[in-house]
Amino acid sequence: MKSLLLGVEALSFLQEEGFPVLKSLLAHNEDDAARKALEIGLPVTLKPSSPDVIHKTETGGIRVSLRDEAEVRQAFREIAATFTTNYPEKRLDGAMVQKQGSGLEVIVGMLRDQQFGPVLMFGLGGVFVETMKDVTFRLIPIETTDAKDMMEELKGYVVLKNPRSGTLDLTAVENLLMDISTFIAYHPEVQEMDLNPVFVSSHGVQICDARIMVRRNNDIMKG
Repeated sequence: MKSLLLGVEALSFLQEEGFPVLKSLLAHNEDDAARKALEIGLPVTLKPSSPDVIHKTETGGIRVSLRDEAEVRQAFREIAATFTTNYPEKRLDGAMVQKQGSGLEVIVGMLRDQQFGPVLMFGLGGVFVETMKDVTFRLIPIETTDAKDMMEELKGYVVLKNPRSGTLDLTAVENLLMDISTFIAYHPEVQEMDLNPVFVSSHGVQICDARIMVRRNNDIMKG
């Protein structure tokens, strides 16, 4: 039987496995959201947390760059009101309070093909993944040269190599792709993985959101 990990649960799982994630906590009400925002450190982002909605952007409920308690409280109220109005039949657990991320957005994913086995996907995120479909694939496991080639094959590689401002730690991207490849090779229980977005900056990479499909009846779910 399969189980889908979303939001805070998916990010916590990845963090326990040693992957770099943005600090994220689940808040059940506006007081809880304010406390956890201070615990994480302002500014923060708030996102609706629901087991019934996979793509948070579809809810129209994401609030970013919240810089004080009042903004966090208002954002929580707005998220709850918008969600219950638009999805009265779906369950809202609260809001994910997350450290504000920054950098170029990329997407990393994997799936298990019935014929070829686990496949790793990498591409530019944000508007690029929607408009350009700028992604590349490799069979798992990959080598270091494969990770570099995956970046260079993208039509938008120039965006990675020469961003508009600053520099990007492309070595950290290579390491992330290698680490995911190694992890998946040793954990056949993981059926699918969608890390989107992953922020890339001069300081490395940070996973902002994740969706992970695993088989429920195995040790990976126990940490």
